Amino acid sequence: MGAAVGLTLTPAPLPALSRGAQPLSAPLILAQAQLPEEEELLRRKKGKGAKRDEQRTPRAERPAQRERAERPAAREREAVKRRAAEPEAAITEERLKRRKDREAVKRRAAEPEPAITEERQKRRKNREAVRRRAAEPEPAITEERQKRRKDREAVKRRAAEPEPAITEERQKRRKEREAARQRAAEPEPAITEERLKRRKEREAAMRRPENAARLFDSAKEKPVRRKPGGAGSDQPAARARAERLPESDAAAQARASTDPVQIGSVISEEGRRIERPRRERPEVPEGAELVREVNNRFIFRTNNTYFIERPREERFIIDAREVYYEELPRSRQREVVVRPDGTRIVTIRNRWGDVVRRVKILPDDREIVLVYVEDDYYDEVLEWRDPGLDLPPLDLDIPVRDYILDAEWVEDPEDYYTFLDQPPVEQVERTYSLDEVRRSARIRDKVRRIDLDIINFEFGSAQIPESEIGKLEGVAGAMQRLLKENPGETFLIEGHTDAVGAEVANLALSDQRAEAVATALTNVFDIAPENMETQGYGEQYLKVETQGPERENRRVAIRRITPLVAPVASSE
Repeated sequence: MGAAVGLTLTPAPLPALSRGAQPLSAPLILAQAQLPEEEELLRRKKGKGAKRDEQRTPRAERPAQRERAERPAAREREAVKRRAAEPEAAITEERLKRRKDREAVKRRAAEPEPAITEERQKRRKNREAVRRRAAEPEPAITEERQKRRKDREAVKRRAAEPEPAITEERQKRRKEREAARQRAAEPEPAITEERLKRRKEREAAMRRPENAARLFDSAKEKPVRRKPGGAGSDQPAARARAERLPESDAAAQARASTDPVQIGSVISEEGRRIERPRRERPEVPEGAELVREVNNRFIFRTNNTYFIERPREERFIIDAREVYYEELPRSRQREVVVRPDGTRIVTIRNRWGDVVRRVKILPDDREIVLVYVEDDYYDEVLEWRDPGLDLPPLDLDIPVRDYILDAEWVEDPEDYYTFLDQPPVEQVERTYSLDEVRRSARIRDKVRRIDLDIINFEFGSAQIPESEIGKLEGVAGAMQRLLKENPGETFLIEGHTDAVGAEVANLALSDQRAEAVATALTNVFDIAPENMETQGYGEQYLKVETQGPERENRRVAIRRITPLVAPVASSE
């Protein structure tokens, strides 16, 4: 039981032996117990010795380790043998499907490209298009928004094109247009039958219908009492003056600009800052009656007609960095709109709220005159009076298409620019205020107009559908080119309705439609709002004489009124 046994030989007494016997040595076994500490020490020494013997043995000779190392390889060999021994039918359906897919891919890759069927090519193109759209930075942009973005970029590229000098280049283009008209008047036997057919269709469409209204808006107004002794009865003088069309804006203003116009700075006059502008007119001039207020618009009745106006243009202050107002002497008011880039739009209104001065001040303090009229005589005026009452009726001997451009029949966008770039059709006696131009059809008749009958509004709505905005690109591009040549250009956008409905309601609706077109030109085509004025006329100036629904009467018109409201020398 755990004790070590030692063997020793010790002599022991033996019994008496016989005479012949020899003595024998007998072993003596003695048992000696060992201590537990000695036993533990001996066990440890034996263990260390066995470990050293094992370490001296090479790894390959270690049976247990060799068996463990060879075990995975053996299992793998056995698995391979089993799979090789399995029949083909034992392969699962899923593995067969994957194998067939791989083989099909290899066959398609090996086939030549022309062997791909049309349907597969179409699917491949669709997949590639989907990948491209997915790789775009803004996949959430709809197709319509992408189209509008491309339209804006195209307009910006055209506006960024360098333009030569204003006067010489414009004169050159005018001569080219005149030469083109002369060539158009000459017989062209080489014109193809198709071109002749299209020309006849356009001429038939542009021919005025039997129930067409009078050409000039001033001839459509209700008769008013003219000032005694005025020039209204001088018909021959009017015709003689009309036959000599001005060749340029400067020629049209020749009578009004015999002396150079000295225009001082619009901010030189000191004013008193006020908290908010006038929301209501402090007084109404004689001969005018305030009928009602609709959507921050005032409707007046004067000279047997209705007229709508706004106390201020909300389009100007959108995204403005600062807007403030100042009171000036003689009951005038100055409005200053500061844009984010530092540009300031300064507008001065007289005691009646009429705009008599508007200037754009660039960040480098250069002033561009947009509207200028001598307002000293306003201090004595106590009534609204149409300055056109002093003029004879307008009567021109020019084709209608040279005076009114129907957008529906425009084939080349260049026609918009060519038309707007033309001077007035008669002399301009003096520069007028914006409100004089708005209220006087006779003064507006001095300049040509574009009828945007391609914009279709929903019945009773002033909102422009998104599908219609792209139709403004042609006229917007022409306006951009003109503004590139002269940043002081001013365009009047008129709104018109048919005769269906109440007259006052149509007046408000037409004004909202004109403002909607101006807003679209600013938001989509980046035309500055200060270069556009809007005015609604309701059903006063019908294009077709009918009291029923008529699409041609529901239109928006554009005129370039720059030579009516600002001296040409200041803009050039």
